[in-house]
Amino acid sequence: MAKKRMVLEIGMGTDIRGADPTKAACRALRDALWHNSLSIAPALGHSLDAMVVDIHIGVPRPELVDKAEVMAVLPYGKGSVTVTEGGLEIPNDAGTSSTMIANACVVVSLDVV
Repeated sequence: MAKKRMVLEIGMGTDIRGADPTKAACRALRDALWHNSLSIAPALGHSLDAMVVDIHIGVPRPELVDKAEVMAVLPYGKGSVTVTEGGLEIPNDAGTSSTMIANACVVVSLDVV
């Protein structure tokens, strides 16, 4: 069998006042996932847990993202999280806090013949 890309979803998430990259990343992943109901796996005779979900996150300060917390957002399937520099951070006028924006790309694959 060969891993074949079935779905590509894009999402955006923010942490308005806390500038927490993990919180923004989790929200970006939810944004990508919660806009669909993936029926591709059962339609092809696979279980939902057979889906391979590769999560790509772009966020400022990627080294601070808790990948396990991001993976915990997945309702089913198995996969991986890759975090790279990206997104946007916008400081407030006083310079005391900022808004963090993360982007997510979710690639769903299945092992098919």
